[in-house]
Amino acid sequence: MLSCPAQQDSSRTTLQEVRISGVRTPSPIRATAPTQVLKMERIEQSGAMLLSDAIRQMAGITLRDYGGVGGIKTVSARGLGSQFSTLTIDGVAVNDCQNGQVDLGRYMLGNSAYISFSNGVGNDLLQTARAYAAGNTINMETQPPTFRPSRQTRLKADMEAGSFGLLSPALTIDRRLGKSTTASLWVNHLRSRGDYPFTLFYTGSTTDSSSRERRTNSQMHMTTVDAGLHYAPSARHNLSAKLHFIESYHALPGPVRLYTIKASEHSEENLIFAQTRYRFTPSARWNMQVVGKYQRSYDLYEDTAANTLTGRLLNDYTQQEGYASAAVRYRPTERLQFGLSTDAALSNLNSNLSTLNHVERTTWLTVLSAAYTHSNLQLTGNLLANMVGEHANRRGNSNVHQKHTYRNLSPYIALSFAPLALLPCKIDSSGHLRMRYFFKQTYRVPNFNEMYYFTMTRNLKPEQALQHGIGFTISSYGNDLIGFLPPQTYITLTADAYYNQVENKIVAIPSNNMFLWSMDNLGKVDIHGLDVKTEASLPFASMTLDLQLTYSYQHAVDHTTPGSKEWGNQITYTPRHSGGIGVYLSHRIVDVGYTATLVGDRYYQQQNTAESLVPGYVDQGITLSHAFRVGSGQLAVRAQILNLMDVQYSVIRSYPMMGRNYRIKITYEI
Repeated sequence: MLSCPAQQDSSRTTLQEVRISGVRTPSPIRATAPTQVLKMERIEQSGAMLLSDAIRQMAGITLRDYGGVGGIKTVSARGLGSQFSTLTIDGVAVNDCQNGQVDLGRYMLGNSAYISFSNGVGNDLLQTARAYAAGNTINMETQPPTFRPSRQTRLKADMEAGSFGLLSPALTIDRRLGKSTTASLWVNHLRSRGDYPFTLFYTGSTTDSSSRERRTNSQMHMTTVDAGLHYAPSARHNLSAKLHFIESYHALPGPVRLYTIKASEHSEENLIFAQTRYRFTPSARWNMQVVGKYQRSYDLYEDTAANTLTGRLLNDYTQQEGYASAAVRYRPTERLQFGLSTDAALSNLNSNLSTLNHVERTTWLTVLSAAYTHSNLQLTGNLLANMVGEHANRRGNSNVHQKHTYRNLSPYIALSFAPLALLPCKIDSSGHLRMRYFFKQTYRVPNFNEMYYFTMTRNLKPEQALQHGIGFTISSYGNDLIGFLPPQTYITLTADAYYNQVENKIVAIPSNNMFLWSMDNLGKVDIHGLDVKTEASLPFASMTLDLQLTYSYQHAVDHTTPGSKEWGNQITYTPRHSGGIGVYLSHRIVDVGYTATLVGDRYYQQQNTAESLVPGYVDQGITLSHAFRVGSGQLAVRAQILNLMDVQYSVIRSYPMMGRNYRIKITYEI
């Protein structure tokens, strides 16, 4: 006769799910909305250098890469455009001026503690209203200063070099300024010639006539400086400040077409922002947060051979934003809490264009939220009010102007529970199964870049997305599942099905190059999909084997005009099938990492024809690393082979990616 095993203490199960390394990371198991986390240890094992390298390892994300180290890199998550994905650094949103999209190729990973990606809203009610408003959130959390016992300073120097002129030195300095104060400085410089070879096919067939060419006008250099200050005199007070600066130059190689490989364009960027965040806990029931930020960005686009009559084309854009946020969380009981967040932002854009070259926008976001938390049940919800006022005009001519006003209320609700824990017989005592569901309405106002950049003013409608997601997570120690596995074996499985409906979807496609884009409202897009991810950690006598598998299915189709040629067609550059493989072996002699990214066929036009097909591809890489003591410090060496099988492919049509290439990195830390 079967008997019910004793129930495991749920508090101990929770501790098994969260691993803390320097900073507390979000828990993918207990999150009410799908959440993925990559900690720095995994990032190092995979050899990721840019934020885009890390993001491509996550499920449900389509990375759009316009070639090489310096190429623009944007994401589309679950069929939603890149503008639905907000990038935050230490929980504060970053606005990217160039191209109206977050370019993940502009952000390095050298001083990050972890990268997280969330669909919906995280469990923490003490966050900015912008974080609530985002359809998806990518968060880069900065590594806090760490020190050895009795040391007041930490120094870390990196040098990375690779194929086609890749060179990236970096320096990290952490300093303890007092008992409660620490400071950090991270400086990185990245440069590359980007002149890799590729095969140019003269027809649509890869078996027909072709020639071996080399990518030109692909050089780039970028300098990043990140300075931080952290003051925590007690558990009640926590103050952090950050100054971030990026200066870059990117030659724009343009699309590769027969007899026309344009090489006369480049862009320059200066981005600087200063932000501060203060958290105060006056009592066990109250928590408060105040955030302030100023950001300024300057972008220049130049084409030295725009046309034979006027010759040189030069456009420049300066964008500034002042931003403030305040949030309060009240916990009347141990399980119930309420939150209020409000944000205000004043943004302006000035350009040298002859049309509407001065734009001002005022944004006000307010969120009311509530959450109920129990060991076997979590329920969260919020209501977001979005108010935007905008005025555009031509400097010196008051007769040329344009005004817009946007208002919207957006609800959100999410639920996570442990179904087996509700049964009288606790049959999952060795594992942890949780179900979840979330619904979110996201309202996105067209940004400056989509409306006013370049030589034409667009009249775009705001995008509105309805997101539904249902899924489960299960985690367990392997010896409770399979008897012969070591007791420290840990296995997780996550699966989420979703349905997104987008009205007035804004689609951005490069027209002639990577700086000039065409944008339009599609009308209506229906998106069905499935994300599956499994991870396993298998410790053995002298090594640990970590495995990661991801699979995503996206059916994202245009349902704007019944009977049209586009009706029911997959939207541009969205693969039906994609996935990834990660194998990481940690040993005292050497650490080995193997990654593979699998992307299915896509179409570059709204009509899915054989002529518009972009073939799928598999991109593989391998990383070897070893660390050993040298004097009073530690020296680490990492070697990589990327695109291991030397496959020629394009993520975006006519932008061939780099073939097999090599990198080596040396790090010394004291």
